[in-house]
Amino acid sequence: MRIAIAGDLHGLWDAVDERILERLAPDVVLVVGDLGEGEDRMSRMVARLPHPVACVLGNHDAARDVRGEVLRRQLTLLGDVHCGWGLRRLDPPGLAVVGGRPASSGGGYVLSAAVRSVWGPVPLETSITRITTAASSVSAQDSLVLLAHVGPTGLGSAAQDLCGRDWRRPARDWGDLDLAAAIARIRRWRPIPLVVFGHMHHRLRGGGQRRSFLLDRHNTAYLNAAVVPRHGRDDHGRPLRHFAMVHLAGNQLLWAAHCWFDREATLRWQECLYRASGA
Repeated sequence: MRIAIAGDLHGLWDAVDERILERLAPDVVLVVGDLGEGEDRMSRMVARLPHPVACVLGNHDAARDVRGEVLRRQLTLLGDVHCGWGLRRLDPPGLAVVGGRPASSGGGYVLSAAVRSVWGPVPLETSITRITTAASSVSAQDSLVLLAHVGPTGLGSAAQDLCGRDWRRPARDWGDLDLAAAIARIRRWRPIPLVVFGHMHHRLRGGGQRRSFLLDRHNTAYLNAAVVPRHGRDDHGRPLRHFAMVHLAGNQLLWAAHCWFDREATLRWQECLYRASGA
């Protein structure tokens, strides 16, 4: 199963991205949130993709509207594509995507005013239960991916770690506590091959690069796809587009990489993050 992952878009999505996906023809497209600052255009473009697609909204998608009206509109435009706190079955190709807490900004367990306006004052335990319940109906033989805007706690507390806070000192683990607890519970009855998220940009404040991949002792892979900006240019000034690419077979990750493609979907640069033995 070939999965294309679009990190934090922040308004950078256009017809070129759509053409690249058309030519790559992935089995699944995952979008980790922060589509923009609440622009309807971005949600419409994601919702109309002619691929099996799943998305979780990020904190920027609320556009600082504390009443939650912008967030509600994005949810309406995305429809079933949005899987925050829920399950999205993509069949074909036969993938279950369970969404983490929507519109998260990390930091343990904090609900923004917009989230409280839309979903109410959801307690931590309720959030954990929603994620685990969504996963409970997925057969252990089926592929499962957890999709969130912010990754779980427990992946490191340094600024360069996958969910490390780099914009304020001291650095600390800025992941989502509810997602980490849900992962621990889901593991009691089934494997989790892949957790995908964004939010913490790869380029660190003050310089340096964030780690974007980790494989834990349970063979769960964690992938931070937030290359920002995801539109760039090569040394010759030619436009490039970033997608993280993953190959998954059942509950086993085979390969993962950061890839930059030109307008014709030709791979121009690749950072291999993982390759299974024999893959």
